[in-house]
Amino acid sequence: MSGFVLFATPWWVNFLILIPTVPYLLSRADKIRIGKKRLLVAAIIGMAFGFVEAAVVVYLRAATGLLPGSHAETLAAIPESLYRIECFREAATMIMLGGIALLTAQNTKEKVVAFLWTFAFWDIFYYVWLRLTIGWPSSLIDSDVLFLIPVPWVAQVWFPILVSGLTALVIWFRS
Repeated sequence: MSGFVLFATPWWVNFLILIPTVPYLLSRADKIRIGKKRLLVAAIIGMAFGFVEAAVVVYLRAATGLLPGSHAETLAAIPESLYRIECFREAATMIMLGGIALLTAQNTKEKVVAFLWTFAFWDIFYYVWLRLTIGWPSSLIDSDVLFLIPVPWVAQVWFPILVSGLTALVIWFRS
């Protein structure tokens, strides 16, 4: 385990810290009108989908012989054919999260907010489920591959949890 690392790679991934400002700025003139009940349903879907995502990672690690272990180590061991499938799986995940947003909200502003809300719960609970199923991450400073498209995004686990947690808080209090 290495020490705390402030910045993600590539450098532009660090701009994700600005994501919580998006729902704030979208709700400055008028509150978000999705409704707490719909937000709770979308959160539950995000949590369940986080489990599906964690299960895929567990299977991928088992298939590559890296169970348990660092997610970043797994990336190096994935054959090219599985890497391509993993990229398509990530794209499909974004499409499904977008579909939830389309079904949850009425207008474009609220669809963006619903996507970010569901993504936040999916992202946080992905790590919760991995911790509960395989004991990883062992700490918030474990490194992880956040996304593969267009190149691998690497950061410590605290980073996506912070961004997603702040995003969920902003949305909850602005709706």
